[in-house]
Amino acid sequence: MVIGRTSLPKQILLSGALGVALWGCGSGSDGTTSAGGDGSGGGADTSTSGTSSSVSVTGSGTTSGGTTASSGGNSTSASGTSASGTGGSGAGGGGAGGGGAGGGGAGGAGVGGSGTGGGGSVTCPTPALRAGDTNQTVTVGSGSRSYVLHVPAAYDGSKPVPLVVDFHPLGGSGPSERTGSPYPAQTDPEGVIMAFPSGLSGPSGGAWNVGPCCVADTDDVAFAKALVAQIQETACIDPKRIYAVGFSMGGGMSHYLACHAADVFAAVAPAAFDLLQENVGDCEPSRPITVISFRGTSDPIVPYAGGSSSVVRGMPVTFLGAKTTFEKWADINGCTGSPSAEDGQGCSTYSNCQDGVEVALCTKQGGSHEPGNAAVGWPVLKRHTMP
Repeated sequence: MVIGRTSLPKQILLSGALGVALWGCGSGSDGTTSAGGDGSGGGADTSTSGTSSSVSVTGSGTTSGGTTASSGGNSTSASGTSASGTGGSGAGGGGAGGGGAGGGGAGGAGVGGSGTGGGGSVTCPTPALRAGDTNQTVTVGSGSRSYVLHVPAAYDGSKPVPLVVDFHPLGGSGPSERTGSPYPAQTDPEGVIMAFPSGLSGPSGGAWNVGPCCVADTDDVAFAKALVAQIQETACIDPKRIYAVGFSMGGGMSHYLACHAADVFAAVAPAAFDLLQENVGDCEPSRPITVISFRGTSDPIVPYAGGSSSVVRGMPVTFLGAKTTFEKWADINGCTGSPSAEDGQGCSTYSNCQDGVEVALCTKQGGSHEPGNAAVGWPVLKRHTMP
């Protein structure tokens, strides 16, 4: 069964106590998933040759215009040339964040760039990355993991910019999420760097390990942190403005990172997923963290009210539900008082939380299993930085 972002209502396989199934639909044409079967997409990603500058990175396949044409599966690229080297000691300006990455660029002296917020400095690697998408790999432990690095035309490498890491649904891939994500349209004009990582294959295709599900024996928190650290070596990233977003199980990974990697990610925006009953007790962020969640009241895959799902063979989960997840995050973040009434976008927000963070639930009445509203999510994310 091939399920894309637009075909869900017609192709839902119901299972479990609440009729929950296939909550990990692949994006674009990539998401071949089935209950109990391998569901990774089989498309080929063919990229033109390019050049990447990195440390411990293999990159190829620069394409102009910021579009990755494939939807997962195997990647076939003409070989690129990695130009290794060490950046110079250019002094950073008044950029945001302390302890930012610097000096890892290829060739020449680093140029310090001024940024917003914070009292630290960021040394911008040189030369500046070229606009386009490249297929990258990063070593995590003894294995190699892949992601698509997206550099918008507005990025010039002269000042620190945010980084947004966008996680795909079950059965998807980094390239397929690059194709279907709503975030580049919002972030590209601001020069924001984005990364689209690929999960390892589990019983139902490409997946993320969020504790009880959905791919075993892999540390995806370590992967996310390694990816961020590597990108900071080649792009001028503001360490105080790193964010995680994701759709369906990718939203689950965003929740999981908020629980377990709040030392790296400033805020998260999950869509079409909840916290899980099986491991919510382990959600102990190192600091308060902003969470804005997007949910549809008619989601047949991750029900708005929550419930059990056995879509991934041998890895059952229990969704807390949209409102219970909302309240749990408010409790974790020490929010007080009552949330606001829903605004015109269906968003209700706790704004009186520790350290000035926010917890928001944006509900789409009649909404199905779908990505969040990036036009709403991105303004919330970007106004929150690491302390």
